[in-house]
Amino acid sequence: MNIWKRIAEAVAALARGESLARVFEHLRTPPERSVAFTIAVIALGAKMAKADGQVRRSEVTAFREVFSIPPGEERNAARVFDLARQDVAGYDLYARRIASMFGPGDPVLIDLVEGLFHIAVADGEYDPAEDAFLHDVARIFGLSERCFRCIKARFVPDAPADPYEVLDVSPDAPMEELRAAWRRAVRESHPDRLIARGVPEEAVKLAEGRLVAVNKAWEEITRDRAA
Repeated sequence: MNIWKRIAEAVAALARGESLARVFEHLRTPPERSVAFTIAVIALGAKMAKADGQVRRSEVTAFREVFSIPPGEERNAARVFDLARQDVAGYDLYARRIASMFGPGDPVLIDLVEGLFHIAVADGEYDPAEDAFLHDVARIFGLSERCFRCIKARFVPDAPADPYEVLDVSPDAPMEELRAAWRRAVRESHPDRLIARGVPEEAVKLAEGRLVAVNKAWEEITRDRAA
């Protein structure tokens, strides 16, 4: 039974009134863990779209841009999305379920927050309610304030961008330390590395934007240091 068949069964269980906790309880071990991850990511994305009170077409499109749905499986994904987007309530449960699958601040969790930011700004605005939603999800995921600000700076036009925060280093760090931090960030952000360590395919695409930002930060730092 493939992952999307399992998702369809889980959605049917939710529709029958079974609690989220009970449904996820049956999806704890591999490969079911991937099903739980997929359901939670779709639901969290839907609730992100609802955070400012209205789910817009641009936000649905943005979700599809960062979350690949196999041909023929759109209906199953849409059922999860529609069920979750009715209101924002319960987003923290989905976030905690995802967080429990990884360690605090795991790169996969960073990828997911980036994907949620992509949805949040898809309509051309960044609402305070969306900021509060994302800030709380980042906290649940165990991301530091610095990490959250770094992600926000890449997606929100008015947010200040600091290349040193992108690489998670001090502005007065020596060049050798900066280069090592850049190389480490590239390794951790590269899609091939994520695939090699078994990260679900749905999360890999979200790392591509971070890799671009990491290289941009390094270029800015080296340019400034050479001036």
